[in-house]
Amino acid sequence: MTEYVIAFNDEWVPEHTEEEIRAKGTASRAVVAEMRDAGVLIFTNGALDRSTALCSVRSVDGEPVFTDGPYVETKEHLGGFCVVDVPDDQTARYWAGRLATALDWPQEVHRFPGPGHVGHGSGEGE
Repeated sequence: MTEYVIAFNDEWVPEHTEEEIRAKGTASRAVVAEMRDAGVLIFTNGALDRSTALCSVRSVDGEPVFTDGPYVETKEHLGGFCVVDVPDDQTARYWAGRLATALDWPQEVHRFPGPGHVGHGSGEGE
């Protein structure tokens, strides 16, 4: 199996009313439930935009330098994503298509070059 991230950029999403956002949430949660039932969902989260940016960090002379909020030259923000573990590109495309249809905004699919790492004290990779 191969891991893929299916994501959308907040800049790709037009303005919505609260009612429209609730309807999109219901539709996307249904697709996520299908992913979970199919055993392909690893993780999902969303509602990320300029307002959720905590800070940016870059290295200056080997030391981290933090700046509040998003990087000033960035106009795009990750809006939300799902990480799935599926057998092939076609299956990743299927799930991305289901999300694009449910949300009615573009999705982008990236194939991870190798397996990821498990965190939260699982003992793996520690």
